[in-house]
Amino acid sequence: MHKETVSYRQGSTELLGYLVYDPKVKTRRPAVIIAHAWRGLDQFAKNKAEQLANLGYVAFCADMYGDGKVVTTNDESLAMMHPLFMDRALLQSRIKAAYDVVSALELVDKSNIGGIGFCFGGLTIIELFRSGVDLKGVVSFHAVLGAEMAGMHAKTVPLAKNIKGSILILHGHDDPLVSSSDIKAIQDELTEAHIDWQMHIYGGTSHAFTVPQANDKTLGLIFNPKANERSWQSMVNFFTEVFT
Repeated sequence: MHKETVSYRQGSTELLGYLVYDPKVKTRRPAVIIAHAWRGLDQFAKNKAEQLANLGYVAFCADMYGDGKVVTTNDESLAMMHPLFMDRALLQSRIKAAYDVVSALELVDKSNIGGIGFCFGGLTIIELFRSGVDLKGVVSFHAVLGAEMAGMHAKTVPLAKNIKGSILILHGHDDPLVSSSDIKAIQDELTEAHIDWQMHIYGGTSHAFTVPQANDKTLGLIFNPKANERSWQSMVNFFTEVFT
C-alpha cells in the first residue's frame, strides 16, 4: 500500500492528513474520508484507512486538530474537541478542507466520495454530510449526536438544501453520551429533508464499541466485539450499494 502524510490547510491552520491507496490499481476509484475520534489522528484512524484501502478505496484520514496532533488524556481530548464541537461552522470548514484534498486527487472518482467517523469523528462526518458537499454517503460509528456540552449549546448550522447522498448511523443502545431526544432530532431532521437514512442500533452496546482498548464502565466507553464486527460489515454493505 502507498502511505503518505499530506499537508493541507484550513484558513491559517496547518493540517496533516494520512493518505492510503493501492498503487497497483490504475483506474480511478471511490474514496472514503475518515474523521478521527477525540484523541486526534491516531493509529486507530490510520488502521481504518488501511482497511478501507484493502477494500479497494482511496482512504484519507482528515486532521481535525492541526499538525497531526494526538493527545492521550480525557482532559486534553476535551480541550481539543470543544472549540470544534461548539462551532459547527468551524467544524464543517475543517472537515471540508479534507474533502477538497480528496476531490482534487487524480486517482479518485469524484462522483464516488464517502466518509466515515468515530465518536467525535462520527459527529464530524455527519456535519460534512449536512454541509451539502457532493457525497455518495457517510457512515457514523457511535457518533456524538447532540449539540449540548457542559450545559452549553453549540452554535449549529442549518442542514443544506437538496442533499442527494445517503447516511448510515451506527449506534449503541446503551450509549450514555446520546439521549433519546438527540436520536429523535436527527431522525426528524433527515426525514423532513427527504434524505435516504438508516440507523442501526445495537442492543447491550455502549459508546466506543469499535475501540478494542475501551473498557471504562464509568464513562460508558466499552468495546463490543460483536457490534464492532456487525457495524463494519454494515459499512461495507453500505458503500457497496452507494458507490456506483
